[in-house]
Amino acid sequence: MRQIKKYVDKNILVLGLGKSGFAVSMLLLKLGAKLTLNDQAELAQNEHAQKLKELGVRVIGGHHPVELLSDEHFDYLVKNPGIPYDNPMVKKALDLSIPVITEPEIALNVSEAPYVCVTGSNGKTTTVMLTQQILEHHLAPQNHHAYAVGNIGVPISEVVEKATKDDILVVEMSSFQLLGVTDIDPRVAAIVDIYHNVHLDYHKTFANYVNAKLNVTRTQTAQDYFLANFDQKEILAKEKEATKAKVLTFSENDQAADYFIADGYLQSHEGKIMKTQDMKLPGIHNQQNALVASAIAQMMGANDDDIRKVLATFTGAKHRLQYVMTLDDRKIYNDSKSTNIEAATVAIPSFSEPEVLIAGGLDRGFNFDSLVPLLKKHVKAIVLYGETRYLLADAARKAGIKEIVIENSLQEAVPKAYELTSPGDVLLFSPACASWDQFRTFEERGDYFVNFVKELKTK
Repeated sequence: MRQIKKYVDKNILVLGLGKSGFAVSMLLLKLGAKLTLNDQAELAQNEHAQKLKELGVRVIGGHHPVELLSDEHFDYLVKNPGIPYDNPMVKKALDLSIPVITEPEIALNVSEAPYVCVTGSNGKTTTVMLTQQILEHHLAPQNHHAYAVGNIGVPISEVVEKATKDDILVVEMSSFQLLGVTDIDPRVAAIVDIYHNVHLDYHKTFANYVNAKLNVTRTQTAQDYFLANFDQKEILAKEKEATKAKVLTFSENDQAADYFIADGYLQSHEGKIMKTQDMKLPGIHNQQNALVASAIAQMMGANDDDIRKVLATFTGAKHRLQYVMTLDDRKIYNDSKSTNIEAATVAIPSFSEPEVLIAGGLDRGFNFDSLVPLLKKHVKAIVLYGETRYLLADAARKAGIKEIVIENSLQEAVPKAYELTSPGDVLLFSPACASWDQFRTFEERGDYFVNFVKELKTK
């Protein structure tokens, strides 16, 4: 870890004690900062809060003391990425011109290890996991490592201390994290895709969402690489305006891009990398994720053999079109990460077999008519639950699906969906909605789904 002076003796308010809040607090203490931590939750019984207290951190739980920002001088406010900018503490800090940043910027500023950053609306986690595994395969003979960190669930601050200059960090960045980033310089940055109607409850407008994503490349230099989606022309133009890095492109089918899929191969203008049919992951969208991962890994020194070894065995990220099991000749997949319509749009056409689909969740005010052509082509029966069950049923009726079942909960939906399958079918859980009507996170939702499937096996 690089020792930097930027935070020495600085008064810093950390807002939010989640995984990243605790990790960045521990890192800032090692960098010589003076810390106050605030969380709206009561912290008297919180193990991490007590640990920070023992280390000299002032911990304030149970409310947001907005007056603190006026009464005392703070050099920075470090906020949990999920806390919106209309939070009273954040608003007050901005009113007082206190810089508001997020954990990735602090952690990446002190990283000795070179790093790459991946963002996008869909596919970024799978791309990060593939990239990390390819680079791990490449580095293993020299006893060095690639680490998958960031929005994937491992705070960067936890890893930067042990990662050396010969290791590589593969960083997943959400739009929430990127909105609070002003100074990062990844060797390679990639935007897998950007879709409308994603996180607008947080960003308010599509333009704001795009601008947050572009922070992944704004402070790159001419010595860096930026990997952009050639098929999203409107976004590509904005990306080229925003970056100083060398721009390389990828496409699902256009050979004018630097990396592309053609004749059944992942390819670049340097030659064929791998047959798509030799990949373990299902779905055309995962071919694109593999293409992006291959491009990033090549830029960081990996070769085609590293790529082929990983893509031939990688079975998927948890909750992202994750293969669960085959039960009585029915293949069952968990795609709980399908938290929006676009994610379901790429999951549903991933299989050639007839599908029974489970969907539903939080109502964000959208209709699901864009799914109608895919439902018509791929789905023979559908089981719906949650706040959006009737909206999704309307789309299913428009698609001409004869078997439309409404249930109240996921627990009820799973056995009913299985009843509707036949040998050779796929049972796909791809909600097309956020989880927050019945579950705290999409991970929790996916874990429950897998457990309900296991209960089927015991009956």
